[in-house]
Amino acid sequence: MSAKEMRIIDFHTHVVPPWVIEERESLSTRDACFAMLYSHPTSKLATAEDLLQSMDEAGVSMSVVLNIGWMSHDLCVRTNDYLIESSVKRPGRIIPFCMVQPTDVDLALRELERCAAGGARGIGELRPDIQNYSLADTNLLTPLMTLAADHGMVLLTHVSEPVGHAYPGKGTITPEQPYALAEAFPQVTLVCAHWGGGLPFYYLMPEVRKTLSNVYFDTAATQYLYSPEVFRIVSQLTGEGHVVFGSDFPLIPQQRALNDLWSAPLSEEAQLEVLSASAHRMLANRGGTHHV
Repeated sequence: MSAKEMRIIDFHTHVVPPWVIEERESLSTRDACFAMLYSHPTSKLATAEDLLQSMDEAGVSMSVVLNIGWMSHDLCVRTNDYLIESSVKRPGRIIPFCMVQPTDVDLALRELERCAAGGARGIGELRPDIQNYSLADTNLLTPLMTLAADHGMVLLTHVSEPVGHAYPGKGTITPEQPYALAEAFPQVTLVCAHWGGGLPFYYLMPEVRKTLSNVYFDTAATQYLYSPEVFRIVSQLTGEGHVVFGSDFPLIPQQRALNDLWSAPLSEEAQLEVLSASAHRMLANRGGTHHV
């Protein structure tokens, strides 16, 4: 089977309910994360229907749909509802990840329980720098991580590079934070977005490789960050099975992201691993009502 015939899983997409698009201007004054990402009128927002159209055109079988790091519990709940409802309407195609505000522990735990019961398969895209906590805050995160592990939920966090150019949404979550999270909670499966801000390059340190045994890296927004060599180099450093395809739709069109992966210096076997096999193994037999 060739890469283009494989059941492709996009592990990093974003959609919002229509009311978010209608209230863009108001939300930009009320929520710091939304303002950072979407306050500019040209910033792309998409609904679940937009994503499904893109998936059909690009040949993507399944998309993990991520929420954003809303500041308020209410906005987490309302947008979680939309992602879960969208997945129920499109079984097997949309895999919802929910968002909570971890600084309000009791509300976050109740919301995580509710979302897990509704079919959410993970939490993300975490934005602790906007939601006013740190991934290294073990005391704060222990109850949430314990519950996530109990439900077999995957965590996906934004990570950015400590060097290089500035861009909207880059933030301050650099590799030491997800490393601390992985070290403190090895039972939790963690996906570091955007190639983990360079964290895979530390795999050459034996203790780092051991600590990151349950950590994956997605390829979202590669086009804005790295040369195509990153696909081959990170796959070699981390070993087979630790890189998953992510487009960052609607920021990056899914077809463009796929074309870049197909043209990357990877063997066909390695492409198949990134496009489907790694994500399939990660999601299989975990919490929620969906199956892959």
